[in-house]
Amino acid sequence: MYVTNKVKDLGEVKLIELIDEIIYQKKGTHLLKDDAFFYQIRKKGDLKTIVFNSDMFVASTDAPSQMNYFQMGYKSIVMNISDLLVKGVKPKAVLISLGIPENLLITEFKNLILGIVDCCNKNHIEYLGGDLNDTKEVIISPTVFGFKPPDEIIHRYGMNVGDFVLITEKFGLTGVGFEILLNQKCKIDDFSTYAKSIKSVLEPSVIGNVALLLSKSGLATASIDSSDGLAKSLKDLMLANPNRGFEINFNKNLIHEEARKFSVKYNVPLEKLIFNGGEEYIHIFTINRENYQKVSQLLKSSTYTFYNVGSVIKEEKVYINKNGQKQEIVYNGFEHFS
Repeated sequence: MYVTNKVKDLGEVKLIELIDEIIYQKKGTHLLKDDAFFYQIRKKGDLKTIVFNSDMFVASTDAPSQMNYFQMGYKSIVMNISDLLVKGVKPKAVLISLGIPENLLITEFKNLILGIVDCCNKNHIEYLGGDLNDTKEVIISPTVFGFKPPDEIIHRYGMNVGDFVLITEKFGLTGVGFEILLNQKCKIDDFSTYAKSIKSVLEPSVIGNVALLLSKSGLATASIDSSDGLAKSLKDLMLANPNRGFEINFNKNLIHEEARKFSVKYNVPLEKLIFNGGEEYIHIFTINRENYQKVSQLLKSSTYTFYNVGSVIKEEKVYINKNGQKQEIVYNGFEHFS
């Protein structure tokens, strides 16, 4: 029991003890008390690459006002492990640099840590420790890492003209979710029919292990997660693959029905919801079209969903094919400082 209710009155040492206490309650292990952190590669003799990712969660840009502290902590881990998973790498452990305002309530701080630890536990990731500092807003900077044989890592580069473009989930939910949370003037309760869209923003889910299967089979030619919007993700793939572009079929394989309904009712362009949403953490990957049946059998046998939404073309542009009409997309997705 704490006699104070703000983090500034506890101090750094007590807050680290509180983090350790929560981890021990949830996992039965303690933080490593050292000024460096170690992770042993247990399979000696195997050539493994250590794969890192670090995406910073900043409350002012990543947390809508409706997001609670548990959700902030949870999302900060999701957004980091997504980048590893699409490379076929299973995340093993995380270090977290955490910045919090001095007037943050102890209950809020605990919920933040509970969200972090809960996501780590659900994805079998070890929380090794990190740093704690005083900041003007909540900032969570995890560094997640895992191990993989170098020849099994799926990179952004490697796609070829004619390859199919596949996705693991349909697009549009976060586009709708952000439109409701940021732009609509009504209460969330007034949008109960779009509960999936709202949840996709406040409680994003991990994209699954499709890439883990693909990495072992060598069937994917390129791979990325859609964290900054579909348009930005496709353009990032183009940067990694010069003289390549995409033709995307604007149909039911690509578009979530909830987005289609919202677009009609609230007169929001469907293309905007699909291409500019961001933070979907949907896996986008390309395959040689001759391997489509192999990939189909592999994923269906593991009960994973996937959708064929287009193909790679020999032109550095992104087109959508809508009702037989081809047009270049004008959306760019999300970029910091833009």
